[in-house]
Amino acid sequence: QVQLVESGGGLVQAGDSLRLSCVASGTIFSVSTMGWYRQAPGKQRELVATITPGGTINYADSVKGRFTISRDNAKNTVYLQMNSLKPEDTSVYYCNLDRWRVTLRTRYWGQGTQVTVSS
Repeated sequence: QVQLVESGGGLVQAGDSLRLSCVASGTIFSVSTMGWYRQAPGKQRELVATITPGGTINYADSVKGRFTISRDNAKNTVYLQMNSLKPEDTSVYYCNLDRWRVTLRTRYWGQGTQVTVSS
């Protein structure tokens, strides 16, 4: 069983920066795609960024140029550096680990960390 624990959220002003961290338990981190998603009240959960085991990165258009995802396989940790934060970035941010076995995907989620950006 995989457990994901996020940290680093908080209340900041527009233009500030935050770095989120997510530590994964278990031994499959290095072979799993990691991602950050977010969900604002009344909205669906949306992708923010993903990073594959080989380092291929994908960002939502809304965060390109402002957010950076990275991973440290030695520490079983994925990071999300968020710069130039905007009020519309306010959401609960969730860490995600996708485990693939042939065509079967198992998704794991953290408990979420709140990010609030005031104007």
